[in-house]
Amino acid sequence: MEPLGTARTDAYLRRLGAARPARSTADSLRELHLCHLRTVPFENLSIHLGDELALTRDAVFDKIVTAGRGGICYELNAGFAALLGALGHRVELLQARVYGKDGALGVPYDHLALRVDGRWLADVGFGDHTAHPLDLDEPGEQKDPGGVFLVRPARNDGEGGGGDLEVLRDGVPVYRLETRPRVLADFRTGAWWHRTSPDSGFTKGPVCSRLTEHGGRITLRDHTLIATSADGDRTEEELTTEEEVRAAYRTGFGIVLDRLPVPLHPRP
Repeated sequence: MEPLGTARTDAYLRRLGAARPARSTADSLRELHLCHLRTVPFENLSIHLGDELALTRDAVFDKIVTAGRGGICYELNAGFAALLGALGHRVELLQARVYGKDGALGVPYDHLALRVDGRWLADVGFGDHTAHPLDLDEPGEQKDPGGVFLVRPARNDGEGGGGDLEVLRDGVPVYRLETRPRVLADFRTGAWWHRTSPDSGFTKGPVCSRLTEHGGRITLRDHTLIATSADGDRTEEELTTEEEVRAAYRTGFGIVLDRLPVPLHPRP
């Protein structure tokens, strides 16, 4: 993926509230990964606002940096890839299929994740997931603020296998990762499916979520504002007016909307 130019790289770093690292190292990657999760929300609002979901480097930059928005995995990880490439990291786009609650795998190109410098699995586009990149060279469990993670070879069960990897969180498979590098255009079919299908969880209703500075999470799902602490304590508040919802987007996520998103395929 083509990296950003100097001016756009500086603008992206300002969006994250991060300084340009003196050297691109595993530690600087770890810091930028956390900054991204804290400042750029995972959100599917464009789907429910009727906006296009354009998968190009420039469109993703304009949405995340210029408009101060977030996005879904294809946008967030594509934007992060362009930034990391500009800072000197070697970045590859990888496709993954997400495990559903029933244990079945999702559609091909269900998810976009990043392999950085041949070793690190970076993913700022999966919502509640890892705070830091995972080490693909580590065969054992990896402790993270988001849980205990394991990356292991996938079993050849007719759904892939051969060379694929599985990412587990607290012993539960999260997604199956194909190790062959892809280009951003490869993900357009998956993005179209998630943007239009009544079977996609993203079309059921708007969601906006980010990691907080104290390790918790703030989420606005439809009109419900959810705050979760690092210890797992959870509070919910039902917002009853449009102005309350707009204010929650502004104060919690820095998103200013001139109209509220309407569920594309509302839950029954």
